[in-house]
Amino acid sequence: MSQNYDVHGIVRRSSSFNTGRLTHLQGDGNDPLNKLTLHHGDMLDGSSLRRIIFKVQPDEIYNLAAQSHVMVSYEQPEYTSDVIAGGTMRLLVALKDYVDSGGQVRYYQASSSEMFGSAAPPQSEDTPFHPRSPYGVSKLAAYWQCVNYREAYGMFICNGILFNHESPLRGEAFVTRKITRAMTRIKYGHQSCLYLGNLEARRDWGFAGDYVEAMWLMLQGDKPDDFVIATGESYSVREFLVEVASQLDMDWEQCVKTDERYMRPAEVDFLLGDASKARRLLGWKPRVGLKDLVAMMVSHDTELARQERTLVDAGHQIRDSRG
Repeated sequence: MSQNYDVHGIVRRSSSFNTGRLTHLQGDGNDPLNKLTLHHGDMLDGSSLRRIIFKVQPDEIYNLAAQSHVMVSYEQPEYTSDVIAGGTMRLLVALKDYVDSGGQVRYYQASSSEMFGSAAPPQSEDTPFHPRSPYGVSKLAAYWQCVNYREAYGMFICNGILFNHESPLRGEAFVTRKITRAMTRIKYGHQSCLYLGNLEARRDWGFAGDYVEAMWLMLQGDKPDDFVIATGESYSVREFLVEVASQLDMDWEQCVKTDERYMRPAEVDFLLGDASKARRLLGWKPRVGLKDLVAMMVSHDTELARQERTLVDAGHQIRDSRG
């Protein structure tokens, strides 16, 4: 999907480059085709958010910022809450200042299916929330902050309650990419084993590209609202793993082991989204099914494994600590 937007993003200042997944979007700074500009800012620093908003004067804001790993949220609950719940509040405060000064902007909040937690499936906009992790609780706080600002100040704010959305750009710490990356590396002899947690947890997995389209559609409507975005199909981690192994012609049982370290203290057993409201009001529906999604990710990670194989065969040493 291309809307020919000039896109401005926020990155935290770091002593090393950590924007590798954005490289293909960034040309030379003087290139007129370069539509991506990055600004240094931080969700923990409200003044930086306000400065960037007033400088850029955006038409649309998409808040995708988070400490987004569920297991890490158990290890760093305060930081997770401060970035997600506190960061969203800081952004809303800056945004209200901008609107009060005469600015016009539409705001998208990345909410999460993890807010449903142990709620019985299928989960829709009317399903009561019951989060089961510091991440889910923090996302729920941010969700209600957005609802409050929308109702209190009449601001155009939408919550997108997105179920799991995957692509070859997914971080390797997340289970889907962890599986495709590890299984392709095992096939090419770069590692011997893959360690996973609960194989029976069920998730509604969709393609991130489809979901970004839904995010954009929410901000094109006549009035702001909240929407569940999902495929309406749920698969277990085991089923995802089996599909990956099938496409690679591998026996996953020979190289996959479970590890208690990856078990959540409070598991979310079954997420299955009902996106009928988005279909009805936005005209949105997913285009990519699970098999095609897996094929896309496997193809990408197979190429990475082949490149690693070439380097190893040429005498280079690859160090890797993946489990």
